[in-house]
Amino acid sequence: MPIIGIDLGTTNSLVSCMTPDGPVVIPNSFGDHLTPSVVSVLADGEILTGKIAAERRFTDPLNTASVFKRGMGTKKEYKLGGRVFLPEELSSFIVKKLKEDAEVFLGEPVAEAVISCPAYFGEAQRRATKTAGELAGLKVERIVSEPTAAAIAYGLHERGGSSKFLIFDLGGGTFDVSILEYSGSIMEVRAVAGDNYLGGEDFTSVLEALFLARFKLKEAALAPLERAALYKAAEAAKRAFSKERTFTMRVTVGGEPMEAAFAAAEFEDYCEPLLTRLKTPVIRTLSDASLRASDIDAVVLVGGAAKMPVIRNFVGKLFGLIPSSTIDPDEAVAIGAGIQAAMKERNETVRELLLTDVCSYTLGIETAHRQPSGLIRSGLYSPIIERNTVIPASRAEKFYTMHDGQEQIDVKIYQGESRNTRDNVFLGNLEISVPPRPAGEECVEVRFTYDINGILEAIVTAGSTGDLHSIVIEKNPGAMSEGEIRESLEALKALKIHPRDKDEYRFLLEKGERLYVEQTGERRQFVAEALASFEETLERQDWAEIETAAAKLREIFEELEHTDESF
Repeated sequence: MPIIGIDLGTTNSLVSCMTPDGPVVIPNSFGDHLTPSVVSVLADGEILTGKIAAERRFTDPLNTASVFKRGMGTKKEYKLGGRVFLPEELSSFIVKKLKEDAEVFLGEPVAEAVISCPAYFGEAQRRATKTAGELAGLKVERIVSEPTAAAIAYGLHERGGSSKFLIFDLGGGTFDVSILEYSGSIMEVRAVAGDNYLGGEDFTSVLEALFLARFKLKEAALAPLERAALYKAAEAAKRAFSKERTFTMRVTVGGEPMEAAFAAAEFEDYCEPLLTRLKTPVIRTLSDASLRASDIDAVVLVGGAAKMPVIRNFVGKLFGLIPSSTIDPDEAVAIGAGIQAAMKERNETVRELLLTDVCSYTLGIETAHRQPSGLIRSGLYSPIIERNTVIPASRAEKFYTMHDGQEQIDVKIYQGESRNTRDNVFLGNLEISVPPRPAGEECVEVRFTYDINGILEAIVTAGSTGDLHSIVIEKNPGAMSEGEIRESLEALKALKIHPRDKDEYRFLLEKGERLYVEQTGERRQFVAEALASFEETLERQDWAEIETAAAKLREIFEELEHTDESF
């Protein structure tokens, strides 16, 4: 049974597999490689995903969710169609859609996947990604970092010799930068850094803000449909700047049509704060790897947002190199995940490669120190596994009691880089009983083991008694417990998820609803009549007649959109 590779993206998701001719990105039911990471819930509870759901962002935004990847590993809730969903549950609908597309393409069931996630995802976010796959009915034994997957896709390990590469991965909602070194058959990740709240969506927001400022409007004052229309116009402008130097945004607010022309140079000027944020992780990875920019042999661009000219220019000036993007930046991670899946199933078409990855964040516990004055300062962070340690890794440290007669040690586990635990992320804790003795005479050994999927196990052993306690971090913010996963699986089984064999027709109906909202007067009435006619044809269930009607409706919609763009 084949193992598939999944790029679970903020804006778009992809699935790939290995074939005798090499890795391929699997098309969805529309023949597209990109499946929008969008979920919409109808009034009757039916779940729509991908391209169909994306159309509903502009007709029913309150019951449609996107960019939920940014909420992975948190308890953020999305209320759609009268139900409440966690980010990993919404992500599971996208994974399930990709799984079904793969099964149609391969002609056989798929039960296992390698799923990619940002290199800078923490333990909670990686577990949430794994949970999303499990909720979709997949066995997920490997979570691969997106930059590592991209490097595999580029075949950088095939170049021979020893080389250092920087992967600049700017997706729709997250940013990763990784430095990798290749030597022989070994690919080693030297350092990673990033920003889980920086991506292409933020560049879209710049254009939204420019439009609102031009007309002195407040976003909070816009109706949901007006906000959706503004987002659509800003996204179109951002994409247009890849080919054009000016673009006119048109949005109707309060019944009044508004339009404003923006120059690419103006957009790029207002992107400076975002470019400054991009520079910080780059500098950090170079520092952690003890390298200078001039030591980097090549820079590889990954992620859909990396296609923007403002990003290519920024990277080129920063490194003095022309960045590489010979593989479509949208597809590099998915292709790499597919190759990683083939490695896992020992596919003969893939050359063996030893991969080493690193821990993205420092992992440690809370401790207290007795100062010379005798005062005890608590809430201090003691690292056990430092960031950018090669994984899998296992490290142990001993810690001693602070008080005479102390009978309990509470080992609180954190993730982060601050010396004060209040500024780090609490992951979990273990309470250990120890014999009451004078301060400093009783100890515990704390061992952290961090695996290749970014899952942390903590083992605490009492020094004198040998009592052992362990925890695989589950109750950290945003991670679902095994019980919660089982409950969610049962609940999701009852949901009606739209079948793929009607996707094209459902998409046409949702697109028509969106065009109806955007039009006025006779043009709106024209759309309504065209939709009504198509719906009547669907009711007759004559598939030849339906396909003819669908082709006609597509032509009508293309003409309408072309007219709108020319306006």
